[in-house]
Amino acid sequence: MKRLLFIYNPNAGKGLLKPKLSDIFDIFVKAGYEVTVYPTQKYRDGYKKVANFTGDYDLLVCSGGDGTLDEVVTGMMRREKKIPIGYIPTGTTNDFANSLHIPKDLLKAADVSVNGEAFACDVGHFNKDVFIYIAAFGLFTDVSYETKQEVKNVLGHLAYVLEGTKRLFGVPSYNIKVTHDGEVIEDEFVFGMVTNSKSVGGFRNMIGKNVVFNDGEFEATLIKYPRNPLELNDILLSLVSGQQDSKYMYSFKAKEIKFESLEEIPWTLDGEFGGEHDEVTIQNERQCLEIMIDPEYKSALMYEAAEILLEKKEE
Repeated sequence: MKRLLFIYNPNAGKGLLKPKLSDIFDIFVKAGYEVTVYPTQKYRDGYKKVANFTGDYDLLVCSGGDGTLDEVVTGMMRREKKIPIGYIPTGTTNDFANSLHIPKDLLKAADVSVNGEAFACDVGHFNKDVFIYIAAFGLFTDVSYETKQEVKNVLGHLAYVLEGTKRLFGVPSYNIKVTHDGEVIEDEFVFGMVTNSKSVGGFRNMIGKNVVFNDGEFEATLIKYPRNPLELNDILLSLVSGQQDSKYMYSFKAKEIKFESLEEIPWTLDGEFGGEHDEVTIQNERQCLEIMIDPEYKSALMYEAAEILLEKKEE
């Protein structure tokens, strides 16, 4: 019999997982797995469990929000032998799950976790840390980890919007030197993100088009400091609409990016606090982690990636 380790955050979301646990276990067992269950007890508990487990498991399934997924992925990247990860999203925004069409329905997500197909996706190295879909600094990036779990559970996505509006006044800016692919950018920025996702903060238009999860490159967006409220409004409208305006921002794809600043800047990794740094190197490790996804969507992703890469070669 195959062996499965199930790690879940009992505090994530609105407690939707608890009444479904019995049905989820049944799905796992019917798929031929002997199941070991571990509810996380505190911050970074999921990371420690994954990095240090000694059992010979065939599959790891986790349930929680983006923070839980980040802990599990970071733990898996510390292991010499990696196994596929299934994901049952129960968080507030679930950006990575949305990007990979992992079902919002918990039982369907559980089924995909054990009966889907493994998809090898890229993972980011952030200095000595790891992220699965976003590393960011500046405007709004502290919202997810500063908003209390109880508020997220009650208000859902609205909690992020309410917290985010508080940041519109007194927006901090940072003078940063950015180096990628032999090009150097020096400017004053209010926001920057390096992503491998089609959705950020629940918004699908912010990244731009032609996102490929396994091409060895990240999408980077850097927003210049707005000189007045009108410019700030134009920037926000540009992001939400997906019409990225070069007057206000830089957008590019890269395998490796270096950020240097005179002051230490707070970063967020997958919605969790990533520390304060005056020098950051972000590197893409291509196709190094397997995530279980729907077989039909995997085929669509592979076809889409092939088309994008073909267009890139023709350019």
